[in-house]
Amino acid sequence: MARMYNSNWSVEGVKAPFGPNIRFNAAWLKVIIPVIVLLWGLSGIYIVRPDEQGVVRRFGKAVKVTEPGPNYHLPRPIERVNKVKVKQVRRIEIGFITVSQGPPARYKFIPEESLMLTGDEQIIDAQVTVQYQVSDPVKFLFNVRDLERRHGALMDAAEVALRQIVGKRPIDDVLVAEKLQVEIDTKELLQRIIDRYDGGISIKEVKLQTVRPPQEVAAAFSDVVSAKEDKDRLIKEAEGYREDILPKARGKAASIIREAEGYKAERMKRAEGDAARFLTVLKEYEKAKKVTRKRLYLETMEKILPGIRKFIVDPEAGGNVLQFLPLEKGGEK
Repeated sequence: MARMYNSNWSVEGVKAPFGPNIRFNAAWLKVIIPVIVLLWGLSGIYIVRPDEQGVVRRFGKAVKVTEPGPNYHLPRPIERVNKVKVKQVRRIEIGFITVSQGPPARYKFIPEESLMLTGDEQIIDAQVTVQYQVSDPVKFLFNVRDLERRHGALMDAAEVALRQIVGKRPIDDVLVAEKLQVEIDTKELLQRIIDRYDGGISIKEVKLQTVRPPQEVAAAFSDVVSAKEDKDRLIKEAEGYREDILPKARGKAASIIREAEGYKAERMKRAEGDAARFLTVLKEYEKAKKVTRKRLYLETMEKILPGIRKFIVDPEAGGNVLQFLPLEKGGEK
């Protein structure tokens, strides 16, 4: 069948069989196509921020991880990039949801997440926050689906870890004695679970926000906790008193012993001196007994007479002591 050509056809354009003429300029096509190709190629330039890492995907498969700064990937649809904040400390909440940061902050409590059994089969209400960072952006993006979603893999793993650790301890340890150890053990167990998932997450901290008995028995538990705190306080006060009084008693005992030893040494020296003096006097006495007796008598009188009241009666007055009358006031003698 012969094809009919319009005699008006030219290089500059064609006449459409249905509608207006559409003209294509070959010169413009030579300019527009390279510009489009250039813009398409430049669309692969991207910037990774200092707290991020870029994951380049080629037809959906991760091929490389790029560091902060300007980078390039093949334009879409060949390659795409996902930017992950690897230095951001992320957080999930178990047992409550922060409704408003405030001030004052407002929370919504979720009992079905926070109520759990302790090792002694008591019910406890525990709200927990988990802080974590992305350690491997590729694993974080592609290994676990909905990892950060509420009731996703991470939250479920954190709840399992907390229930397992709390379920091994009595309620008193969870409430008072070993809260810090509960946090440490839960963090370690949660990290092991996430590592088995190969989720590319590093757990930084597990923090017990509120640990309390259910509201129905809160008053009774408060009394028990107060009694235990009073017990611990009294024990510490007694130990402090003991630590205060024992050193004083030891010091006083040592002082008394030193005083006794000093007194002992003094008495012994004095006795030795008295004995030596007596032996000296004995030697002199044996040489001249009368003279020594008289000297000892005079020395004794010198010691005695100054301490007594003496009355001298004149012999010429008759020498009769009855003539002496005690005329002092009050009959003093």
